[in-house]
Amino acid sequence: MAQTKFDKQVEETAESLMLGIGRILAGRDLDGIKRTDATFWRAGTRVLPTVEGRVRRRSYKPGWRRLTFRLALGAGVGETGYLATQDLDATVRGVQELWNNRDATLAALEPGGIGATFVLTVGTAAYMVLTRERRELMREWVAPLHDALYRPLGLAEQTDPRRYLHIPRNFSDDDAEIRIDLPSHLDFSRDVVADRITQKLALEGVTFDWHPEGRKPYVRVKKTRKPPAKALFKDPKVRELVAKAPESAPIIGIGTGGRIVSVDLDADSPHILVNASTGGGKSATLRCIACQMLHHGSRVVVLDTKRISHPWAHGTDGVTYCRDIADIHDQLIELGQLGRLRTRIADELGIDADPKAIGPRVLILLEEINATMKQLARYWEKIRESGDPKVSPAVDALNEILYMGRQLRMHVLLVAQSATARALGGPEVREQFATRILARYSVNAWRMLAPEVHPAPKSTKHHGRAQVVIGGSARETQVLFFTEAEAHQWASTGKMATDPKPADLPTQPGPVQLHKPPAPDISSVDVLDDAGSLMPPADVIPATLPATPVDGDQVVGLREAAEHHLPYTLAALRYARANDPTFPGSVDKRGAELLYRVGDLKKWARNRPRAASGTTDLD
Repeated sequence: MAQTKFDKQVEETAESLMLGIGRILAGRDLDGIKRTDATFWRAGTRVLPTVEGRVRRRSYKPGWRRLTFRLALGAGVGETGYLATQDLDATVRGVQELWNNRDATLAALEPGGIGATFVLTVGTAAYMVLTRERRELMREWVAPLHDALYRPLGLAEQTDPRRYLHIPRNFSDDDAEIRIDLPSHLDFSRDVVADRITQKLALEGVTFDWHPEGRKPYVRVKKTRKPPAKALFKDPKVRELVAKAPESAPIIGIGTGGRIVSVDLDADSPHILVNASTGGGKSATLRCIACQMLHHGSRVVVLDTKRISHPWAHGTDGVTYCRDIADIHDQLIELGQLGRLRTRIADELGIDADPKAIGPRVLILLEEINATMKQLARYWEKIRESGDPKVSPAVDALNEILYMGRQLRMHVLLVAQSATARALGGPEVREQFATRILARYSVNAWRMLAPEVHPAPKSTKHHGRAQVVIGGSARETQVLFFTEAEAHQWASTGKMATDPKPADLPTQPGPVQLHKPPAPDISSVDVLDDAGSLMPPADVIPATLPATPVDGDQVVGLREAAEHHLPYTLAALRYARANDPTFPGSVDKRGAELLYRVGDLKKWARNRPRAASGTTDLD
C-alpha cells in the first residue's frame, strides 16, 4: 500500500524530533552544524575552517555543560508551567484586583522601580569600571594579535581570540607569562608565529617554550632578560664602561642583557629629543649625557628657564648657563652665528680636513621647550622694532642649528613634556631628531614621536626606565644615573672644554658681537636671505666691538655697582665674589679696587640660580 502524504509528514516530523532530542542530549547545536572543535567533554578553542559567519560563545562550550544548562532550563520551564496551571484562577483574580486598584498599585511600585533603576545603573557603571582594563587589553593587544596570527596558524577568522590567546594584563612585566594554544595539526612556521607575536606585543628579549606534544599543543612566551633595576655611575663596572665610551657616543643607559645603549652623534643623529611627563627623569637623562660630553672636552650651553634644573653645572668649566629669557635669546643668536661661521670654515677646510679643526663640540641643552618657545615669542614681541622680522631671530637661529649637519659638531639636546609640531616650530623640525628618548609617555605621545614602532611598548613607572628610539626600533633602557656631585666631578675631570672664541678657530672673521641692550641690533648686523633665515653679510662683520660705549660696557667698582646698577648690598657682592664661581672676573683696576663691566654684573645677577618666581630682569 502506497504511503500517503500525511504518513510521510508524520515520519519526517518524528525523525526530526528524534534528531533534535539526540542533539540536545549530545550538547550540540540544534541545527546540526558543528562550528568548533569542542567535544562532549572538552571545550573548543578554534572555529572549523568550513564554517562561515559569526560563531557564538556557546559553540565553544563542552557538550556536558550545554546539556546541563538545557536540562536545568527545561526543568525550570516545566515547573513554572505546572505552577502557573495550578494557580491560574488565583492569578486571574489577583490581576483583576490590581487593575481595580491601579492607582494604589502604581504608587506602591514606584519606589521599587526607582530602586531597581538605581541598582541597575550603579551595577552597569561598576561593571564598566571593573572591566575597563580587560576591554582595553582586548582592543589594543589581543584582537590585533589574533588578526596577525589566525592565517599563519591556519585558524578561521571567526575564532574567538580569548579561546586560544591567554595574555595577562601585565604581560610586559618581567615575571609575566603568555600562553598561546596551537592547532593540533602543527602545520605552521614557528619563526613566522614567533616574529608576529614579538612585533604585535612589542616584546624584546623573550624566549619561546614550544610544547607540540599531546592533544593540546601550546607555546609559552616569557621575558628572560630586562634592563637592570638600577644603573648607577658609582658602580665600578658602569664607571669603567663610561670611561671607555668614545667622545661622539655618550652612554645613555643599560639595555636588555646588559647591553650598552648609546647614541653616536656623528653617525646616528646629531640631535636628541627627550620627551617625558613630570617625574619621568628628564633632568637625570640630560645630566647623564651632558657631563660625559664635558668630560671629553665639549662645550655645553644650558638654556634653562626653570633656573634650577641643573645645579651640578653651576660653576663647571666649559658650561654657559643662561636662565633669563633675555640671555637665552641672545645666546641662541650667538650660537646661530657660530654655526654659520663654522659652515664657512668647513667649506674652506675641505672634505679631507680633521673634523676637530672646526672647533670643540658644542652641546645645546634646551630645557622645557614648550615654555621656552612661548617666552621667546613674547620677549621678541616686546623688544622688536619697526622693520624687524616677525619671527624671533632666536627661534630662527635654533632652527638653523637643527638643520645644520653633524659636520659642524653642534648638537641640540631638547627636552619637552609634549613635543608637538606646534611647540617645536613645525613637523619638519621634529624630524631632525632621529634619536628620541621617551619615558612615562602616553599612547598619543608615542604615536606622535615614534609612529614607525608599532604597537607602542607599554609605558612603565619604574624610575629611570625609558624607551630609546633609534633607527626605527625601540630599546628599553635603564638610564645611567649620576648624582649631582658625581656629574660635577666627572664633568670637571678629563679634557677641559675650551671656549670657542674666534681666536681659537682658523683664521676667519670673528662672529658678530651683539651689544644693544636689552635686544641685539638685528637690523645693523643681519639680513634675511632668500630662504628667510638670518645670515650676516660678509661686509658687515666687525672684528671688534664698536668704540661707542653703552650702559653694559661701563666699568665700575663693586661699591658703585651696588649703589647705581644692582639691587644688592656691597657686602653681598663681596661675598658672591669670594664664593660664587660664576661671578664675573674683573676687567681693570683703579688703584687697589677691582673694576667690572656693568653688563657682566647684570647678566650674572639675572642668571643666579634661585627658586623665586616672577621677573628676573634687574635693569
